[in-house]
Amino acid sequence: MIFGVLKDIKKHEYRVIATPAEVSTITKDGHKVLVQKNAGAKAGFSDEEYIKAGAEIVDTMEEIYERCDFVAKVKEIEPIEYDLLREGQIIFTCIHPAAHREEVQALLDKKVIAFTAEDSHRYGSPNCEAAGKIGAFVGLESLLTINGGCGKFVCGLAGAPGIKALILGGGVVGKNALQVLHSLGAWVTVMDINVGTLREIERMYNGKVNTEFSTRYNIEKLLPEIDLLINSVKWPKDSKEFLIDRNMVRKMHKGSVIVDISNDYGVIETFHETTLDNPRYIEEGVVHYCVSNIPSLIAQSTSIAYAASVLPHIRNIMNLGIEEACIRDGFLRRSLTVYKGYLTHEETSAIQNRPWIRPEDILKIADKKLDPAPPATVTRSNNFITL
Repeated sequence: MIFGVLKDIKKHEYRVIATPAEVSTITKDGHKVLVQKNAGAKAGFSDEEYIKAGAEIVDTMEEIYERCDFVAKVKEIEPIEYDLLREGQIIFTCIHPAAHREEVQALLDKKVIAFTAEDSHRYGSPNCEAAGKIGAFVGLESLLTINGGCGKFVCGLAGAPGIKALILGGGVVGKNALQVLHSLGAWVTVMDINVGTLREIERMYNGKVNTEFSTRYNIEKLLPEIDLLINSVKWPKDSKEFLIDRNMVRKMHKGSVIVDISNDYGVIETFHETTLDNPRYIEEGVVHYCVSNIPSLIAQSTSIAYAASVLPHIRNIMNLGIEEACIRDGFLRRSLTVYKGYLTHEETSAIQNRPWIRPEDILKIADKKLDPAPPATVTRSNNFITL
């Protein structure tokens, strides 16, 4: 099989899906690897390193798509790539399908086999770890006076108190933001809807972190005291109400900061996505930092961790075939998004009102002993395709 490593073309995306370490492993498995010129340059990996690992360097993404059976990158398939897709080609990337109708339609029209990488992680994505840790740092940077912030220092100074921070969501993102903020001396409260998560955090920090149930009542009560709010809640895309509305933001003090790592419309009414060109805006007196690809700020570290985490999926697909790989790993199976013209992603079916078919049915493996995995989201769809 020929595996292709694309250079990501989303603005300010500097990560790469495979480093020379992964390329070396894949070539030793007996496969050919093509790497687009300078694909890893911004993450600190030269073309020469890829060549030493056994890859062939090609100049363009057009050649990658033309020659490769299996193509991978970090972020979404862009419109300029749609016509390059080939029927039966395997695609592995962060598709975020429920939020990208046009992208999904292109994948269906081209009859590719596409996996959305963000749903394939059994233990949480390294991108989430990176987003939480860097999200904490950019939040502290946003508090600086020159960025419109209130000018408070994270752990305070003699005679001047440190900041109070609120983290919404105690998952991988939230826990890693907490690790940074707590270690730097911030007073932190974590809110979540899972009592088990709150107990775990309480144990990890010996009761030195406040925990509360995440409700609009509790959030509204606490927000006026908060200097830094970090949102890491994965919000249902079909929700009709805000968790934090404009009036709640208005009650925050001037120069406080919101870092919206999740970037889901519907959580915070004053949210709109920003880029690294202009990452902040001020609304209702509050600094908002809403960049969608925060992990790209530490492109080398994130690339190394992320590439290592997805390598088993890539190897299983290439060495075992899609059916066997999906039998053995339920998290890979649930990340199958389209298969040769059929939608196989439940959340996308529900949000976009498209009919879908379960991966195990389209792959004809439902009668096998399947590795179990929980649904990727709480969103359900009964709009099934019948073959």
